[in-house]
Amino acid sequence: MNKLKFSVLMSVYFKEKPAYLDLALKSVFNQTIIPNEVVLVEDGKLTKELDTIISKYKDKYPNILKVIKYEKNRGLGIALHDGLLKCSNDIVFRMDTDDICSTNRFEKQLDVFKNNNVDVVGSNICEYDDEMKNITGMRIVPEKDEDIKKLAKKRNPMNHMTIAYKKQSVIKAGNYMDMAYFEDYYLWIRMIKNNCVFYNVQDSLVNVRGGKEMIKRRGGIKYIKPILNFEKTLLDLKLINISEYLKNVIGREIIVTIGVCT
Repeated sequence: MNKLKFSVLMSVYFKEKPAYLDLALKSVFNQTIIPNEVVLVEDGKLTKELDTIISKYKDKYPNILKVIKYEKNRGLGIALHDGLLKCSNDIVFRMDTDDICSTNRFEKQLDVFKNNNVDVVGSNICEYDDEMKNITGMRIVPEKDEDIKKLAKKRNPMNHMTIAYKKQSVIKAGNYMDMAYFEDYYLWIRMIKNNCVFYNVQDSLVNVRGGKEMIKRRGGIKYIKPILNFEKTLLDLKLINISEYLKNVIGREIIVTIGVCT
């Protein structure tokens, strides 16, 4: 299993803090099993400070870190869509540029692929404040495929920053698409329709910055229109009925009003 090749897919844009990116990349390479490829999409022009961090890792891992540059910001869905196509391996791990992996994250998730017929493997997460000093909560997700698909009717059943998947399973479902705030959730829905198998490791394999910065990014009135758009998509795909649609919309809008989203 140690010889299994896999990729890590990341996307960064100019608003990311250089110190956060540095720690995220450090955690990717400080693993019990090292990826043989890291695909980093620069979604638009970056700051000099971010360029410096990327250059440091490019110099240190020239045969592993592959950088894709966009002149203009195109959004996470498109960045991940194109980045996935550039990944050379069939097993691909997602990683956000402001989170930190546990040192055995890749090993534990690769073991699941080795011992089970699955398409997507995630885990629980620990949420910290912005400086990663204090735990503010945990996001526990269902372990088994049946329970994951049941929860998908109500909320996102996977923690995107923890995900590993089979590239070809994602491609067959249409790859990432432009669906503001719901790029990953929309992908899981289409993979569920394709009868893909999901699993969540019941350990927290990624430490996430869940403080004020995340709330600022994901809350507010601007979030309501994407909610309506996404829930209408679920209704059109017949994953939910009209009653479930109304419950989901009302529930999500209430959460938005207090500045937090699921």
